[in-house]
Amino acid sequence: MAKLLKLYSCWCSIPDKIRFLIIGGVNAAISYVIFAISVYFIGDRYYQICAALQWIISSLFSFANQKLFVFCTKGNWIKEYIKCCTTWLVSYILNVLILEAFVKFLHLNVYMAQFLAIFAVSVVTYVMFKYFAFKVHKAA
Repeated sequence: MAKLLKLYSCWCSIPDKIRFLIIGGVNAAISYVIFAISVYFIGDRYYQICAALQWIISSLFSFANQKLFVFCTKGNWIKEYIKCCTTWLVSYILNVLILEAFVKFLHLNVYMAQFLAIFAVSVVTYVMFKYFAFKVHKAA
């Protein structure tokens, strides 16, 4: 157990931007797979429904990864989860707007459009997670 704690401490000493890229990449891949499977079974005409399913299903997994492996917080799980839900709502709205624009105006297929939308929204999500959802208040 001591070795695991030391390894975790070492991991948490890596800059959070690097941890976000690694863990965020894993989260983005899982989100995209959920989207692609949804489109396959539901149909690409319903890509916005598939995007909603993707965000709902991946939120719990993403929350645990962000809390434990990106921002390494020890704060209140419920309070942070509620703040994460706010962050996801903003990122979801941005995602569906970007997705819609890429499909309707750039005429990309839904798979490519969502792949690009996920990465475009990641920057906003990182900032909101860091400065809102998982903000660490320093002692005065």
